[in-house]
Amino acid sequence: MININIVCVGNLKEKFWKDASSEYEKRLSKFCKLKIVEIEEQNRFLEIDKIKEAEGIKILEHLEGECFLLDLNGKEYSSEEFADRLEKISLSSSLITFVIGGSYGVSDKVKNMIKNKIAFGRVTYPHNLARIILLEQIYRAFMINSGAKYHK
Repeated sequence: MININIVCVGNLKEKFWKDASSEYEKRLSKFCKLKIVEIEEQNRFLEIDKIKEAEGIKILEHLEGECFLLDLNGKEYSSEEFADRLEKISLSSSLITFVIGGSYGVSDKVKNMIKNKIAFGRVTYPHNLARIILLEQIYRAFMINSGAKYHK
């Protein structure tokens, strides 16, 4: 069973986000071992670069396996392409890590460390919604790869 880590800045505060995340975590438990790591938002700094640097240090501590950064300028995949990509990675690696940065993005150091950058379109999503979209797309990928009818 493949391990999937999601490293994200911030946490889910509202119940509806927590409920959505819990539902996908439950669904994914059939396909992978999922771990979500929440990095504390660094709002104590006034300068954006210092915020990104402090958050980046914590993100870097959790980079393992094949890593992907959610990035507006990243590669866009169809659901089928994303499923195929995950399946190919799972043949050579037992761990995939996805990173969702903070409100100001991530530091250059994080960007340079993660070669795979993906985008779910060119629009900006709130971080809570981006996490749910990522969970859903990972679940959809597993459903596609298993031949289930979830994906139409």
